[in-house]
Amino acid sequence: MPAADSNRQILTVTGLTRMARRKLETDFPMVFVEGEISNLATPRSGHWYFTLKDESAQLRCAMFRNRNQFMRFKPRDGMAVIVRGRVTLYEGRGEFQLVVEFIEETGDGALRRAWERLRSRLQVEGLFDERRKRPIPAVPKRVGVLTSPSGAAIRDVLSVFGRRFPAVHIVVLPVQVQGEFAERQLVKALGLAQTRPAEEAFDVLLVTRGGGSLEDFAAFNSEKVARAIADSQIPVVCAIGHESDTCIAEFVADLRAPTPSAAAELISPDAGEWLAAFDGLELRLHEIISRALERKRHALNSQAGQLRHPRASLEQNHQRLDNLETRLQGAVSRKLSESALRLSGAASRVRPPTERTAALTRHVGQLGTRLRRAESRQLDTARARFEVSVQQLNALSPLATLERGYAIVTSEAGVVQNAEDVRPGDTIEARLREGRLQAEVTEVVPDE
Repeated sequence: MPAADSNRQILTVTGLTRMARRKLETDFPMVFVEGEISNLATPRSGHWYFTLKDESAQLRCAMFRNRNQFMRFKPRDGMAVIVRGRVTLYEGRGEFQLVVEFIEETGDGALRRAWERLRSRLQVEGLFDERRKRPIPAVPKRVGVLTSPSGAAIRDVLSVFGRRFPAVHIVVLPVQVQGEFAERQLVKALGLAQTRPAEEAFDVLLVTRGGGSLEDFAAFNSEKVARAIADSQIPVVCAIGHESDTCIAEFVADLRAPTPSAAAELISPDAGEWLAAFDGLELRLHEIISRALERKRHALNSQAGQLRHPRASLEQNHQRLDNLETRLQGAVSRKLSESALRLSGAASRVRPPTERTAALTRHVGQLGTRLRRAESRQLDTARARFEVSVQQLNALSPLATLERGYAIVTSEAGVVQNAEDVRPGDTIEARLREGRLQAEVTEVVPDE
């Protein structure tokens, strides 16, 4: 009827679908939905479109490129997943759908959530704190490797150590790296590594295995293994799987490596770098020793130039003694002549009595005797001093050594003190007590 028709609210299709979309987006929060992917479409735009279904129903889903580019795997038809998204309605077709923001595999998702919870709890406890981590020794002597003895990881580790630094002693502590016994064996091996005797103690431990799925890494994501690594008194390096894999054990370890080979390279020194450093040190040491020897050689040559032969000193002392003796005799003669002149003058001026003359004669004789005695004592004293000087010179003279049958050997460089100062073919001269010998060196034999 017209009256009834005037009260109707007529909606357009667009208006109705828009109201339904708003109602759905307002009433439904972010939801998690579990199901199986089917009818997956990946057009060139980069968006993903698929149907999520279970035994009784199905749901259209869309995951746009700005979200799916962060996924670590690509979904496929038949994959069981858990998706997180917003409920909405696609107005263009009037279809109820889910705009997906994240996808995780069903089994992997449970493990991933457990992994996140354990990681957060251990991080709050401070097990990941960088301040508690210890440095890895620069040159470890003994490395313990906790891994499967038949896996590819141990072959990679041994290959890198053999190439970079074969001197490191590698001890393999065999453990299962996956399965129900892996966790127990890892904890036990970490404990036994701490109890080895001092002469067999490890400098660093390497916990490693090859790649795998999140389920395969369960032992390395367990709390017991994480706490065993944290309680280790020995620095621990972890390298689990490939570069993109991350385990709880790696966060707790003192050092994480992306692969087993990379871990071996981080632990092992580079033999080439060490040899180059040793060559540089050897060159510096050789230069220091050469400069020191050159300074000693110059000092020795300088002292050798100042050293005078004892014979020259003896000849000078002889000559000095002769001069002193000549001067003494001249002084005595002059003194006697002066006394005689004074006596003659006095005698010519005064004619003493005979007794006076006799007394004076006796006095003159006594003076002559005293003078001769003084002269003799002076000569004896000078001779004694000379002999002492000669003895002192002889004590310091290398000639005294020659008197006992030794010889002084010299070369063009100076006095030869060590066998290394000469080489075969050099000409040397040996000074003996009497005479000299010239010889050619045929062999140099250093002391043992």
